[in-house]
Amino acid sequence: MIAIIDYGMGNLHSVSKAVERLGFAYKVTAEESELLAADGVILPGVGAFGDAMVNLRETGLDESVRKVAEAGIPLLGICLGMQLLFERSEEYGDHEGLSLLPGRVVRFQGDYKVPHMGWNRLEARSEHPLLRGLDQGHVYFVHSYHVVADKAADVLAVTDYYQKVTAVVGREQVYGMQFHPEKSGEVGMKLLENFLRLTVRQVQ
Repeated sequence: MIAIIDYGMGNLHSVSKAVERLGFAYKVTAEESELLAADGVILPGVGAFGDAMVNLRETGLDESVRKVAEAGIPLLGICLGMQLLFERSEEYGDHEGLSLLPGRVVRFQGDYKVPHMGWNRLEARSEHPLLRGLDQGHVYFVHSYHVVADKAADVLAVTDYYQKVTAVVGREQVYGMQFHPEKSGEVGMKLLENFLRLTVRQVQ
């Protein structure tokens, strides 16, 4: 069973339906016991970093997510959910994140359009199983802030938007995708399927 965390700021419907289409059982939940019993956990996210962390702390889900990571249960952060995995964000202030991966979230700076919005090509930086079958395809981005990871090895794929932009991250059983895989066509669904196959139980 795949647990999708409900903390009030995720696009739960599209993520859950994508998991279902790929043949995996899921449960939308805010219960720690269900997260820790899951084969894999997804942390979705839409909105501002600071607001998301307030919601996670008020519900105790920040500690629950850390326990998921400590238990070695595969964890995937999507969009804002990926950014929350890191230590800090400068979005509307200075905010502490979940600190599961070292790095920070910063705003795009330059004489170009912000937010970064549109279909961009992924460039793999690793032969990680999460990227299996990826033919350097395009996925859909919408974001004004991006991750600067402290460890190059944590960056599994990048895209180009006037600079190299972190697109997919992973360390041990903690993963993140800056784009919404469930809204990124065949390539996005393949990446989501790859994550789901890193979990244990698939519906027959």
